[in-house]
Amino acid sequence: MKIIISNQSELPIYAQIREQIKEQILNGQLEEGEVLPSIRSLAKDIGVSVITTTRAYNDLEQEGFIATMQGKGSVVLRKDNGIIREQYLLRIEQGIETAVETAKSIGLAKEELQNILDSFWQE
Repeated sequence: MKIIISNQSELPIYAQIREQIKEQILNGQLEEGEVLPSIRSLAKDIGVSVITTTRAYNDLEQEGFIATMQGKGSVVLRKDNGIIREQYLLRIEQGIETAVETAKSIGLAKEELQNILDSFWQE
């Protein structure tokens, strides 16, 4: 797991950690059942306080991306979990919204866009 902290970011450090872990879960870099580094280990590796990494992990747990088990650490939850599914649906909606806006801007008919979607679905 790779986390890069940017001092230039508008996001607080804990949010940068949370978003990067969430992204790695959603894109499959972190798989279900995978054990995350301990809070202390991650804090040491990226040079932040334990409080900061604790907040990131707590947020991820509240959002349903990870579960923390006493003595075992934090584990990535299954992707069919309802909360993670909602994140995927949000991504799909955003992608479709962009595609529709782009299609409209060039005068593409709805049927043509549907054909493009169908061709990707077949692959």
